[in-house]
Amino acid sequence: MGLILLVGGEKGGSGKSCMAQNLAVHITQKYQANVLMVDCDPQRTTSDWIQARNNDPNLPLINCIQLYGKIRNDLLSLSERFDYVIVDCGGQDNLAMRAAMSVATYVVLPLRPKRRDLKTLPHMEDMLSTCKMVNPKMVATIVLTQCPALPTQYKRILEAKEVIESFGLRVLNAITFCRNIYDDSEESGSSVLEIEPDGKAADEIRAIADELFAIPPENSYELN
Repeated sequence: MGLILLVGGEKGGSGKSCMAQNLAVHITQKYQANVLMVDCDPQRTTSDWIQARNNDPNLPLINCIQLYGKIRNDLLSLSERFDYVIVDCGGQDNLAMRAAMSVATYVVLPLRPKRRDLKTLPHMEDMLSTCKMVNPKMVATIVLTQCPALPTQYKRILEAKEVIESFGLRVLNAITFCRNIYDDSEESGSSVLEIEPDGKAADEIRAIADELFAIPPENSYELN
């Protein structure tokens, strides 16, 4: 069985599709894995990215399909054919995201260190608790994205992490900063790892993946 990784969340604009895409490239590169991306977002951000990518002969092919609604059985079937199934859900609580949570080994929830993003935490905690009863192996993590790079703003990042932990949720130490290369790479169907392999953004994605996969499912975080 392949590993199912969901990138989702309730708040739009936090870079979920960008995170899913860059993790897909990283996993493909590091593990020489057969990766499938599943786009559950009606905005088709990842599907459009894949189309741009597959039109560039210099970029390695990544498979992608679109699924909506009750996708639990579809994901289980696909995980028998692919090493990694990476699910990109849109910025809303919907049937597809809950279905994916019921079978995913890892759930990554990108959030910006902003009050309007943090206001979604009570509902996300409730949703994760419910899914955890169905899928006890699930490792749910929040990753802070698009963080301000100014040293004077670092307190905002630390405060956001404290708020997340106050809900009994796991937040990764690794974060992403607000960098133009994330937008530029997505527009071209590429990734930060391919445009600047030795750049700071590429290091951020690798750090997120390394920290995430270092968490074993059997020791996953117990929600309060």
